[in-house]
Amino acid sequence: MDVAVIKLGVGNTASVMFALERLGAKAVLTDDPVRIAEAERMILPGVGAAAAAMRLLDGGLRDVLREFSRPLLGICLGQQLLYDYSQEGGVAGLGLLPGEVSALEATSQLPTPHMGWSALQIDRENALLEGVNSGDYAYFVHSFVCPVDDATVATADYGRAFSAAVARGNLFGCQFHPERSGAVGARVLRNFIGLPC
Repeated sequence: MDVAVIKLGVGNTASVMFALERLGAKAVLTDDPVRIAEAERMILPGVGAAAAAMRLLDGGLRDVLREFSRPLLGICLGQQLLYDYSQEGGVAGLGLLPGEVSALEATSQLPTPHMGWSALQIDRENALLEGVNSGDYAYFVHSFVCPVDDATVATADYGRAFSAAVARGNLFGCQFHPERSGAVGARVLRNFIGLPC
C-alpha cells in the first residue's frame, strides 16, 4: 500500500509510521505536494495547535489536501483540520467537512486536555470501524472536539459527547490516536489501508 503521511514537523508522525510499518504498509513521511498528490492514500496526523498546523499547510499542501480524491485519514488535530473552522486560534480549517471545532469545557472532575482511554460508541457502520465495537477503548489526547453530525460514525464522552470518528466519501477521521490504541487502533489503521482507492 502506498500511504503518504503528511510531514508537518510536529506531533505523532513517528508513532504513526511505526504503526503502519507493523501492518506491512508501504508508507512515506513527506511534505512534497507532488508525492502526496500521487499517493494511493493520505494520513494527516497532528498534535498541537490548529492555527500553527494550518500555517504549515499553507505552503502548497492545503490545495493538495482539498483536491485529494482517494482515502484521506485525519488523526486527532488532523481530524479537526478537516472542518470549516476551529475555535482554537480562531482559524479556518480545510473546509472539507462543514462545522466548527469547539473547546472542551474543563471542570474539576474533567480537566483538559482529555488524556487517556475512553470507550467508543459506534453510531453507524463504516468500513473504517469494521471489527470495532461499542465499548472498545481508544486513547485520546485533546482539548478541542468536532461536532456530532451526519459525518459522525463513532462518539466518545468527556463531559459531553463528541465525534470520536467521522467518515464522508473519501474523508475519514479519528479524534483518538489509533497508533497508540493497541489492537483497536491497529484494526482501524488496517481497515484504512485496505479501503479501495
